[in-house]
Amino acid sequence: MGEALGEKDPSFRVWSEEPPNGEPPLELLRRSPVTPVELFYVRCHGEVPRVDDASFRLGVDGMVERPLELGLDELRERFPVTTVEAALSCAGNRRTQLMEVAPIPGEIPWREGAIANARWSGVPLGEVLRAAGVREGARHVAFLGLDRAVGEAAGVEFGGSIPLEKALSEETLLAWGMNGEPLPAVHGFPLRVVVPGTVGARSVKWLSRVTVRREPSGNHFQARSYRLFPPEVRAEEAVWERAVELTDTPVNSAICAPSPNERVRAGTIAVEGWAVAGGERLVDGVEVSADGGRNWWTAELVGERARWSWRLWRVELELEAGRHELVVRAWDSAGVGQPEYASELWNFKGYVNNAWHRVGIDAGETELGDRCSRG
Repeated sequence: MGEALGEKDPSFRVWSEEPPNGEPPLELLRRSPVTPVELFYVRCHGEVPRVDDASFRLGVDGMVERPLELGLDELRERFPVTTVEAALSCAGNRRTQLMEVAPIPGEIPWREGAIANARWSGVPLGEVLRAAGVREGARHVAFLGLDRAVGEAAGVEFGGSIPLEKALSEETLLAWGMNGEPLPAVHGFPLRVVVPGTVGARSVKWLSRVTVRREPSGNHFQARSYRLFPPEVRAEEAVWERAVELTDTPVNSAICAPSPNERVRAGTIAVEGWAVAGGERLVDGVEVSADGGRNWWTAELVGERARWSWRLWRVELELEAGRHELVVRAWDSAGVGQPEYASELWNFKGYVNNAWHRVGIDAGETELGDRCSRG
């Protein structure tokens, strides 16, 4: 595994070395409510910047009364330090199901592992903005990273923006820590923004500048790349100004175990996975079917019911011998559920697939049957 990806588990699925992109196997991802760094997915648009934390400065400018230049020590000493547990999900997570509907050329075939949950440590962005003094008429806060993209947007620094209200919310952090340790290079060292409840693209890594604005960021990755089109629009027809900016993550869930086409022993089996809600909402429930969606069983949600973090879930099902289609669906605290079919969500960028997740498995003979057949 390449150095750019950092110290990842040997089973980590590498989609590309440069830029570094990859995700963990689901059977490992499901084991802990807080995702270990070695299993946290990696999404980069360019080479990982090498940054000297001693000389690093964060600029805060735009529609503020007092522009700031802050080093890491000053951030720690001047503002209250806090920790927020939050899940981040790549906008392309679960893209492979959309690719089965129609081709999506030029995009990473993310499976269900481009999501993870961590404890982020840093200072609330809102405290820094209040120290700078936000001017009347400001509506958005833009972020700019030190990384430069390759490919279609070659040379462009990665950036994006969020509404001012979200930037001032206590959960939005300027983070330098991840699970009690300094940020690894591939995850944004020395500083990143963490915006819980939104697509991962808004949590800009290797943060260099925060700019208060009247309008959303004009950066390529806000104005063009991370935008959503309806299924009938193709890339050559796209009018980017009319597309929907990706913000909150939708309610979503996936089966982590058993794996697709796995052969299990007939009888009682455990089905496990993750579920997440976006915005201010919470995961309210998860149901699992073993017959393609005709009958449903309620899954047990693991851990505490908390805003911003995901919920792992588990259910035991009785399976007869034969082929079974496992299906999972979740709903959030606003009563919003997941659409049934990926075909309803297809878009030429392959973003935010939250259709019911389906896994086909085969159940074999019972243990007693196996012994008898060998006797």
